[in-house]
Amino acid sequence: MTNPMRQGQPGGLPTPPKGWPIGSYGTYAEAQRAVDYLSDENFTVQDVTIVGVDLMQVERVIGRLTWGKVIGTGLVSGAWLGLFFGLLVYLVVGGSIGGPLIFGILGGVIFGLISTAIPYAATRGQRDFASTMQLVAGRYDVICDPKSAERARDMLSRLPMN
Repeated sequence: MTNPMRQGQPGGLPTPPKGWPIGSYGTYAEAQRAVDYLSDENFTVQDVTIVGVDLMQVERVIGRLTWGKVIGTGLVSGAWLGLFFGLLVYLVVGGSIGGPLIFGILGGVIFGLISTAIPYAATRGQRDFASTMQLVAGRYDVICDPKSAERARDMLSRLPMN
């Protein structure tokens, strides 16, 4: 994640983190808890960085795709989009609400069908499943500026772990 408060990075380009390790955790939540603990103890957390190590791209399959699901999804999402635009037209133009709503919903349904059916047909059965992608780390190291790393390490040694 980016931090707009972070200053001094040339041209906004990513740079490798620098510092001494003060803790290593199996999950991001544990690393975040450690930094939160340091913050609660009035430690200068601007000197601390959480680094994800051993990055993996994980694709979790959430279900099978069929023509019925694809068309149904296109109909529903298109109808919602059309309803939204129909209401906008009604608010701007005024008059009867029926015309803009019906026109918007019908147009949205057609758009939804086209925008979901064409990409699904283009896969020709090569990808008949839905999934989500995540970038996950094998572990999360908390590193700190060398000038205060020893103090931070001592403070984290007092952090009660569940």
